[in-house]
Amino acid sequence: MINKEHTIKISVVMPAYNIEGYIGRAIKSVLAQTRPADEIIVVDDGSTDGTAAEIKKFGEQVRYIHQENAGLAGARNTGIKAAHYEWITFLDGDDEWLSEYLEQQTKLLQRNQDLRWSYSNFICCLCNEKRRGAKLEPRKAKALLEGKEYFDNYFLASRNKASACANTTLIRREVFEQVGFFREDQTFAEDVDMWWRIAFRCPKVGYVAEPLAIYHMVRPGTLTESFQHSTVSILTGLLERHLKTAAEHHQLEQFESLASDLVTSWIRALLFEDNAAAIQNLLERFGYLVKPGFRAMVRLLIVFPRLTAGCCHTISRVVRFFKLRRRIIRRPARSRG
Repeated sequence: MINKEHTIKISVVMPAYNIEGYIGRAIKSVLAQTRPADEIIVVDDGSTDGTAAEIKKFGEQVRYIHQENAGLAGARNTGIKAAHYEWITFLDGDDEWLSEYLEQQTKLLQRNQDLRWSYSNFICCLCNEKRRGAKLEPRKAKALLEGKEYFDNYFLASRNKASACANTTLIRREVFEQVGFFREDQTFAEDVDMWWRIAFRCPKVGYVAEPLAIYHMVRPGTLTESFQHSTVSILTGLLERHLKTAAEHHQLEQFESLASDLVTSWIRALLFEDNAAAIQNLLERFGYLVKPGFRAMVRLLIVFPRLTAGCCHTISRVVRFFKLRRRIIRRPARSRG
């Protein structure tokens, strides 16, 4: 009798950059899995602190690779190329898995052998504020699945808040051979770019509704709290590129629905930043994607951008003080190296 537990071999790729205080926690969470990883690769992306020493404490339990700083995408690509096995999963070096992450992913793939990628729900943790919660309430996640263990279309799932996170995404190696590696010229949202590229070729994706990882949202030096000019430029370039790809793959309708939600959320974030020029730019390039009423309201609000930003921050403080927001919101952008 074949032991199906070992028919799926998994390489874990962990990028690390100047996180000596966190990398040990991440590695321990991988070693504590109820279904052991077949290989753990930690890519030290040119750290200048004690990260390397912390990694080496684990000895032969991990493969340590050092490289000159190439950014998060570059570190992930190095790990993918070094991996020995057919399935590759990721964990950022300052986040952590819950103990059944690999076991639940493996069982899902064994039951759905046509899948080429899968991911799971996860916990967002603003630990400095002692706030944590699931990215998507598990009951709602299960309702979206409609009794299945997969989504038929990733873009529709993402629009319903069931989007992928690098820390819980498991992908067959052959997929990277088809769609390419993470874009190293993109300083953030390189993971979003990858999920979209995969989804155009493999719209069907496995999903575990229960949270299986913890995403630590705040760490000094890693979180971009506001939209900068370069951030908006990268996001608009990303969206324009994929709108063209969506048309080529005859998935424009599904993708435009997601794009509409994204542009709306970006504009709302920019209202906090007193950045009327960036908002105007988004409206000119993607205004056709958002609802006419919202578009008209935004045009009025940016007449007095500083006043609007002040009101937005005041409302946000009131919401936080009275704990009116149920879901923990991920910040606009994150950079780790």
